Amino acid sequence: PKNEATLWATVALAGALIVLPILIAGWLFGERQKNYAELRRLSQRLELALDASGIGVWEHDLATSQLVWDDRVNEIYGRPADGRPRGYDDWALTIHPDDLERARRDFDTAAATQGRYSSQYRLLLPDGTVRHVRTRAGFLQDVDDTPKMIGAEWDVTSDVLLNENLVHERQLSESKNAELETAKARIEHVALHDSLTGLPNRRYLDEMLAGAHDDRTALLHLDLDRFKHINDTLGHAAGDAMLMHASKVIKANVRAADFVARIGGDEFIVVCRGRRDDELAALADRIIEEMRQPVDYKGHQCRFGVSIGIAANSGIDAKQLLVNADLALYRAKSRGRNRYEFFNEELQSEIVKTKQTADEILGGLERNEFIAYYQPQFDANTLEIVGVEALSRWRHPQRGILGPDVFLKVAEELNVVSLIDRTILEQTLENFQRWSLDGLNIPRVSVNVSARRLEDKDLINGLRKLAIKKGTVSFELVESIFLDEHDDLVAWNIEHIKELGIDIEIDDFGTGYASV
Repeated sequence: PKNEATLWATVALAGALIVLPILIAGWLFGERQKNYAELRRLSQRLELALDASGIGVWEHDLATSQLVWDDRVNEIYGRPADGRPRGYDDWALTIHPDDLERARRDFDTAAATQGRYSSQYRLLLPDGTVRHVRTRAGFLQDVDDTPKMIGAEWDVTSDVLLNENLVHERQLSESKNAELETAKARIEHVALHDSLTGLPNRRYLDEMLAGAHDDRTALLHLDLDRFKHINDTLGHAAGDAMLMHASKVIKANVRAADFVARIGGDEFIVVCRGRRDDELAALADRIIEEMRQPVDYKGHQCRFGVSIGIAANSGIDAKQLLVNADLALYRAKSRGRNRYEFFNEELQSEIVKTKQTADEILGGLERNEFIAYYQPQFDANTLEIVGVEALSRWRHPQRGILGPDVFLKVAEELNVVSLIDRTILEQTLENFQRWSLDGLNIPRVSVNVSARRLEDKDLINGLRKLAIKKGTVSFELVESIFLDEHDDLVAWNIEHIKELGIDIEIDDFGTGYASV
């Protein structure tokens, strides 16, 4: 029995030694099969992913320079999917010549350092197609220590072309924006500058002055003298040449920080800051001196001058500063032209007085304050009264009877002299009829008529309505009317005045042009 137990133990041990390896082998085989199945599943998933993404896989043996390309890489490079190994030259010869040097440098650098490889280049396929590819790779040390590079490569042509199109569209957009900005700047420049001289115009001047808050700002208002004569005799081209010359003279004499504008016709504005009155006067003197120098235009010596009004800022707004400079210019012209005048308190007082007179003249016309005074006219031989001359007087409610020396100049500026003429004529005709009814024999009356009245296109119709008896009325005209350059309307009116039986006489003969 003792041996029997030993025997059974021995048999059991032997069985275990036989069965256990078989069981282990079976288990290992099963695990291996599961691993193979998992590997196949993973391989299939990788194949599907690579196929869906269009990515090809390649392997490069650095020791032999042999390449293994999968079907997708062969397709990318335009080679048949024949499973044949490829060489380094197969890769290099397909790369676009312009990209080859960079592609080789990227690969050689990665191979030498065994670092990460990344590159992008173009392929030039046998049929002439250009394809953009991107590649990524890493290093793998084989079991036999052979260094290999395992990488992936895919076609990025559509991405590159899309990006190029986006870049192109962006460049087009930027170019159009630049053109729009240029056009906008050009339009703004045209809107703010004079087309002839290139100087800022009145709009630009107004915008500049609107933002000027410096109480040291001064304005010079320049107006060319005798410019109209040049323009009328030599033509507009000559006038334009003179305006160009004038703008150059002005710009040559001002500082870079000064602002010069042409505000219309033959008028210019200079805006200065931080200049004393003596400096402004010196500037005006220089401009006047250079402007009076003759300018040659196609063989003609053109001479013109400039009158300048100067106004300095003393806490007033820009509009008033312009008005003050204009008033100073008016005084310069009235005092002989080709000179400058400053706007000052005296001129301010004169302006206030003139405005008051102007307001009173307009009110006086409404209230019939302008009346006729009569000066007898005698025959030098018989001393008999041969007529009377009607003289304009203003019956001012506070100042009494005023002569033309008080109101005529302002009335001319107001353009109401013709209204005064008509008022005096109507009063004279009314008095003439009354004298006749009262038995006072006055052969005829003389009435002064202004040049402005002769420019009235309704003058003759108005005279016809008055039913003036022929030979009883005489119009006295200043001799300069016949020498000044008037249009045909003046001559037509004078001719028809005579046809109405109204005599024409020259008043103050010898005191005007004829006194020469």
